Formats: sequence, structure tokens, C-alpha cells
Amino acid sequence: MITENQDIVVDMLKDAATYGEAGPVETIETHISRIFLVGRRAFKMKRAVKLPYVDFSTPQLRVAACEKEVELNSRTAPGLYLDVHRITRAGGRLAFDGSGELVDAVIEMVRFDQSKLLDRMAAAGTLTPALMTGVARMVAQYHRNAEVIHAGRGSANIGGVLEINAAGFATSHVFDAGEIEALDAAFRNALARHAGLLDRREAAGKVRRCHGDLHLRNICVFDGEPRLFDCIEFNDRIATVDVLYDLAFLLMDLWHRGFPQFANLVMNRYLDDADDEDGFILLPFLMAVRAAVRAHVTATQVEEGSQDSTKLIAEARSYFELALTLLAETPPRLVAIGGLSGSGKTTVAEALAAQIGAPPGARIVESDRIRKAMHGVPAETRLPDKAYRPGVSERVYRQIAWRAELILAEGGSVVADAVFDKPEDRDRIERAASKTDTPFAGFWLAADPSVLCRRVSERKGGPSDATIDILSRQLQRDPGPLTWREIDADRRVTEITAEMAALVEGTASSAISLRKTGT
Repeated sequence: MITENQDIVVDMLKDAATYGEAGPVETIETHISRIFLVGRRAFKMKRAVKLPYVDFSTPQLRVAACEKEVELNSRTAPGLYLDVHRITRAGGRLAFDGSGELVDAVIEMVRFDQSKLLDRMAAAGTLTPALMTGVARMVAQYHRNAEVIHAGRGSANIGGVLEINAAGFATSHVFDAGEIEALDAAFRNALARHAGLLDRREAAGKVRRCHGDLHLRNICVFDGEPRLFDCIEFNDRIATVDVLYDLAFLLMDLWHRGFPQFANLVMNRYLDDADDEDGFILLPFLMAVRAAVRAHVTATQVEEGSQDSTKLIAEARSYFELALTLLAETPPRLVAIGGLSGSGKTTVAEALAAQIGAPPGARIVESDRIRKAMHGVPAETRLPDKAYRPGVSERVYRQIAWRAELILAEGGSVVADAVFDKPEDRDRIERAASKTDTPFAGFWLAADPSVLCRRVSERKGGPSDATIDILSRQLQRDPGPLTWREIDADRRVTEITAEMAALVEGTASSAISLRKTGT
């Protein structure tokens, strides 16, 4: 796997004098790269490896890979990548961009604050919903502009990834043959189930030249904005994938690190922005493929004799087990959350959705976002009063039920979030569950009017246009007989969602609809 000794180059790059600096040089290693941090710059070299999915075995190959990395990443992280330097040797001395024999190459980058890497922010607990919403929208925009590539069926594209995974596992002894065969069989069965949809998505142009390595460590906050960097430049086949497979790496990484709510948030905001609803049901499978990638890549590091082999083995196994979990089939659920403005529907829906259905959780179908999309404006844009006329609102509620039914029919779970203060709207969403033979749970968030007024008056930003006047009109209307389970909304969100999640699970187990009259 290691094809060339690079020690003399590493020694050169570890010496601050090489860069005309006096301070220390910090080194970061990955399985295929080394990064040297000095002063205000970072210098990245490719390790001389030859693996089933990457070939950096010669200086010429490493130079070409460096040049391509700068070209591709400059599109998503402008100002971060600066240049490529050849390392040459003449008279026994190494130098940058000399006239001697080519020995190696490095990429020169701006050195940014490492605490602004999203994996570091995750570890520090500083990820925020606003930041992750920005990340989701940035990824969606990147995918919209990515080159469409038609090079075979969508199922064959993912099948190729499974072949690479199998070859990767074969290079390691962390997992025994029986484990690998069982995992591969589970993947093959899942691929067979999803082949038709994957093929239709390829025909629709959803396979593109993507980032290819979209996890938290390859996203940073640079110049105040989230930026993608360190995309896969060394293997176009790996990076030419369904856009949702590209997204799935980020979702899997968040889930594996213990941030299911952020994984669900990123998924929902991405699908809102990309209008890519039909692929939602693929995400657990695609996340499983990504978990398997991390499992065999991490296991490969063990074979290279890492000093942290015990830790790496545990990490590889955790990814392996996550892949198996993600491949397990999970029945769909429909949860509807109603209540007047200020009752906390959207907050509760976003906190609950990660707990409903298969990872990354349920698709949130939200009336405010649907209404804004129907008018062609961003979710945060305030709409005029005419956008809330009864005829428009009826269209919104029909859209909610229609979307929910489509997702449920494909096997996905849904959390529907709207006021639902009319019996016909509640009946319509319940019918979406009955038509698809899906367990249904309806909740009505209730709070004292003074609490609702305070929340509405204090609200800042977000997709809701509700005002005190709108709430007053809602309070005057008769919602009709409420058969959904009433939930006290004047509590901490964690308490509300814990109660609701338990009730949803009970409903699914008994295969009945959750209404006020029974559980």
C-alpha cells in the first residue's frame, strides 16, 4: 500500500526554516495526506499510497492530483487554496519549484483557525441550527451547479461503490470474512430494492460530479461563511455519484457523532431547497454505504501500523455496526402536530422528527414552508395578507396531505406541521395515513392564550408570518371536535417530545391511530 519512502520530504516540510519561519510546524495526518501548519499557511502533501480507490504511487501522479485538487476546491472555497509547489532535488538538496529532479508536490493553502472545522465545532458543542441550515443550503446550491454526468445506470453507479467497499474490506483483518459477507449480502439486497429509483434518478440528471468526501472535517467556516473543501480529486468514479449519496456522508457523520437532530435538520433544509423529495427514501441506504466506506478506510489505517490501533479498531467497528443498523428496514410513521400560533409546533416538530422512522428521521412537511414555496420566495420572506386567504390555505393543506401520502407510499416517515384548526384539514391528513396503511399519531399543542401571545410577540425570524392579530382570529374560531391527543405545550421541548415519542411508539406497536380517545 505504501509505495515510496517520503521521509526526506516530510523532514523538509517539518522544518520551519523551509518556509522562512521561526515558529513550530504542526503536522496533521490522514490515511492519504499529510498537512503541515506553519505561520499563516498550510502545506498539504499526498502520501505515496496505492489503494483500490487511489493511486499516488509516483511523484507525477501526486503533482497531477495536487493541481486537480486546487482547481476543484477553488470553486467551493474561494481564497482558501493558493498554489501548487513542486518539490525538486538538485545536488542532494530539496527545494520548492527548483529545476532539479521532481520528488514530490505540496498544495499551499491559507491557514485558518482549526476550531472552525465543523468536526471540531461538533466536538466543542458549538454547532448551531443556523450554521447547519447554511451548510444545507450551500450543499444544495453546489449540487445544482455540479456537472451532470450520464455514464450508466444509477444502480450500477452505487453498485460500483459497493465493489470498491468490498475491495477495501479485503485489505484489512479487522473484520472476519463472515462479517464482511453478511454485510455485503445486506447491501446487495438493499440495492436490489432501490435499483429502480436509482435508475430513474440517473435518467433525471441526479448523478453529478460531486464533492465525494462531504463530512464535517471537510467543511469549515471561512471568512464568516461555511465552505466545502478537500473534495475527492483523485478518483472521478468515486466523486461521480447521486447528489443524495454525496449528502449522505454529512448526514451519516452527524448521526455517528451523536447529532441526530442536526442530521435531520440538514436533510430537511436540503430537500426544501433542492426540491428532491423523491430520493428521501434512499437516504438510510445511502448513509449505510457511507458508514461502510468509513469502516474499511479506518480499518486500512490499522493495517498500516498506526499507534492508535485499538482506538481505530473500535472506530471501524462502530461504523460497521452503524451500517448494519441503517440497512434494517423501518416501517413508516405519520405524525401530525397541530396547534395555534405560538404553541411551538415547528420547534417541537424539528426536535421530534429525528426520533421518527429510519435515520436521518422523518421528513417534515411544514405549512409555512409550503406556502412560501408556492409563492416562489425564501422561507424567511414575509408574505402579504392575500397569501393567507381561505382558498390559498386550502391549497396548502391539500399539498401537505399529498406530499405526506407520496412519502408514506414509498416507505418514508413524515411529521406534518400546521395549525390544523379545521376538521376537514385534520381529516385530510389522517386519510393520507389510512390510504397507505400507516400508523398515525395526531397531537394538538395547547397553551394558555397569554403564553401564545407572549411567544408570538417575541418571535424573531423563521418562516412563520403569524402576528398577534392572526393569533386573535385563531382564538375566536371554533376548531370543532378535537380528537387528536392534547399535549401541554407550556413545558420544555425535551419533555414534550419525550412524551410524544413514547406515544408514537405505542401507537405503532398497536397499529392504531393515536387520538384523544385512545392510545
